[in-house]
Amino acid sequence: MSDFKLADRLSTLPPYLFAAIDKAKAEVAASGMDIISLGIGDPDLPTPDFIIEALCEGAKKPKNHQYPSYVGMPAYRQAVADWYKQRFNVDLNADTEVVSLIGSKEGIAHFPLAFVNPGDTVLVATPNYPVYGVATEFAGGTVEYLPLLEENDFLVDLDAVSNDTWAKAKMIFVCYPNNPTAATATKEFYDRLIEKAKEFDVIVISDAAYTEIYYDPSNKPISIMECEGAKDVAIEFHSLSKTYNMTGWRVGMAVGNASLITGLGKIKENVDSGIFQAVQEAGIAALKNGEPHAEKFRAIYKERRDVMCAALQQAGIRHRVPDASFYIWCNTPEGYKSSEFVTNVLKQTGVVLTPGNGFGTPGEGYFRISLTVNNDLLQEAVSRISKL
Repeated sequence: MSDFKLADRLSTLPPYLFAAIDKAKAEVAASGMDIISLGIGDPDLPTPDFIIEALCEGAKKPKNHQYPSYVGMPAYRQAVADWYKQRFNVDLNADTEVVSLIGSKEGIAHFPLAFVNPGDTVLVATPNYPVYGVATEFAGGTVEYLPLLEENDFLVDLDAVSNDTWAKAKMIFVCYPNNPTAATATKEFYDRLIEKAKEFDVIVISDAAYTEIYYDPSNKPISIMECEGAKDVAIEFHSLSKTYNMTGWRVGMAVGNASLITGLGKIKENVDSGIFQAVQEAGIAALKNGEPHAEKFRAIYKERRDVMCAALQQAGIRHRVPDASFYIWCNTPEGYKSSEFVTNVLKQTGVVLTPGNGFGTPGEGYFRISLTVNNDLLQEAVSRISKL
């Protein structure tokens, strides 16, 4: 059998972070060790029954058995617009400022293909979700990373970016609430980002997948779309995955500047055939009636956060108490590098953590915990780690 050579864009690609973690986890599990996975951010809580029922009803409709719209059913896009109005008080035109996505990862991965030409510079705030850089490179762009530092509360230091860098940039990726650090953005930060983007004609990509996982109802994460001028320069990616425990359903949305939405839609016309309409109908149900369930999930994650932070405090592991997302960003113990510490923990205790440097160079010296197991397992995980 011939062993065909991969295209250059793949042969230079590093292993996908979570695929590599899954491989290491499987190897340790094969040795007979009991695994507690605090790695990938995949909710363990089930999708609410009313969403499943909406899917089942939708699957029975013959009209849903045909090709769906590339950009999403009008009713789904209107439900997204209505949700944005209710949640963020943002007015969206469902026809021109909303597009459906097969999960936000798909949209983020495809977006640079619509606007990045070979050699264009794309700014990526890092530590970051790995897809931002990979998608840029697939489109032929060059990534310039902007460090997110603890002393700046993991916000991009916009004024530290030189005018020469702003002038050559085509777009900038930001993510708040942030994965992996769990930092949140202020309105002042978004206003300043929009100001810079307008000054230098830079596209802003906001990854907002975690806005609905928050712990203080009086301090909800905001959308960049709430800020004046956002629609001039920005597109925001969102997902039903984390809010309603629908990671496997692959349904999300992008909203914002009409020309950016149109560009992404043109890519999607040529690379996919849209979301199964029964899944979109389930998504409509989630967006319209899911808030009481989302509130319950937040209460569960808050309890888990408090349990884990107390256990980390007792174990002497320095960490950031998150206001949002279901991640805790921790400092590795003195003398350890991120990958070394995480590998040691996995092999000796069976606890899966995510090394901070897997999200980018500024993540060195940190590791990420995902609050996607129950309280007993969280306490057991810290107990095992603290015995090292």
